[in-house]
Amino acid sequence: MRYIPHTEDDVRRMLEAVGVATVEDLFASIPKKLLLDRALNLPEPLDESALCALMRKLATANTGSGDRMAQFLGAGAYAHHVPAAVDMLLQRGEFFTAYTPYQAEVSQGTLQAIFEYQSMMASLLGTELVNASMYDGASATAEALLMALRVARKRKRLLLARSLHPEVAETCNSYLSEHDESTETIPFGPQGTTDLDALKKTLGEGVAAVVIQSPNALGCIEPLAQIAEMVHAAGALLIAVVLEPVSLGMLEAPGHLGADIVTGEGSAFGTGLNYGGPGLGLFGTTEKQVWQMPGRLVGETTDDRGQTGYVLTMASREQHIRRGRATSNICTNEGLCMLAAVIHLSLLGKQGLTELARINAANAHTTAERLVQVNGVEMAFAAPYFNEFVLKVPGGVDAALTRLDQAGIVGGLALKRFYPELDDHLLLCVTELNDAEQVERYAEALKA
Repeated sequence: MRYIPHTEDDVRRMLEAVGVATVEDLFASIPKKLLLDRALNLPEPLDESALCALMRKLATANTGSGDRMAQFLGAGAYAHHVPAAVDMLLQRGEFFTAYTPYQAEVSQGTLQAIFEYQSMMASLLGTELVNASMYDGASATAEALLMALRVARKRKRLLLARSLHPEVAETCNSYLSEHDESTETIPFGPQGTTDLDALKKTLGEGVAAVVIQSPNALGCIEPLAQIAEMVHAAGALLIAVVLEPVSLGMLEAPGHLGADIVTGEGSAFGTGLNYGGPGLGLFGTTEKQVWQMPGRLVGETTDDRGQTGYVLTMASREQHIRRGRATSNICTNEGLCMLAAVIHLSLLGKQGLTELARINAANAHTTAERLVQVNGVEMAFAAPYFNEFVLKVPGGVDAALTRLDQAGIVGGLALKRFYPELDDHLLLCVTELNDAEQVERYAEALKA
């Protein structure tokens, strides 16, 4: 089966239309050292049945998660059960083919879904309003820093907790590379949470914003209310990051604890892991700062007949509206991921989300209690945690992960990848998908 539909005659006529003789002429301006001087290393075309057979064969090589491997890896991407009803509703034609409301007057269903999403997430994050259209948790946090600079005006210093997920911090620094500002790092203390003394010493008049993740990259729950008080006393904004949104079924909303902007990753609701994407960026803030906020905002109104209608209230970030003066150059709507979250949260309900969070926390604490019974294994940090925690493992993390892999277990994240001083530390995540049999297998593999 060939995938390029153009005939030789089609190609000839297109080349004539643009005024060149060959396809190669289209790339004449590119230096020859950057051009491939050989044919692509591709097999001969296959018919449909042969191609399906090949893809099934390749799929069997995936052993990282799913039915054949017990999953204890989190670190920003969390394995949760997604009800079958989510995809069944999401893939209806009216949702699947029309998720970007450029023609708002004929997109009432999509606009209502965004409105419901905004309402749900505002309640969850504890903010006055929530936008739509953020790519993922990392880019949403970077956008929050740019927004903080716009709000703070003359303040230019940006403080990032070292317990912020390192890849989120890297994304923030990448965004800021096109600006004059850079970030400073606040260390974490022996408890696994931000060192408040170091934060107090670093805060000053020039600080625009402080970014704190909770639960943080070490699984520890940060004292957000105390941090917010310190940050606000210095005249700065607090940006709280939540990469595991299921925790909000149990923990107090960051907005209620004093966060000025709350960002996070929402793919745990409805989207799933999917080999790493797509994500769903969460972004909530106060009404006072709405005009500096990136993304879309949908509002509810009534028409001249008294009927409820939904309108695209704000999209000031769009290039096609403000171009160089746009608050952001995010172009997509993330509409399907947003809708998946709405469906999943609707199925859970308030009590269901609370129960799901409690199951996660209970499973994690039960697992930690079992694993520290293994000789030499101990908890690395004393701070409270939700469904992730760090173990100090004797004999080296690499050896432990190898044994766990042989036992059919994805054992977690070796933290030395991001924190060299934590060479013998292992970050585990336990969700509702991990049962007692998996935990016992984990413990036996550590004993080996």
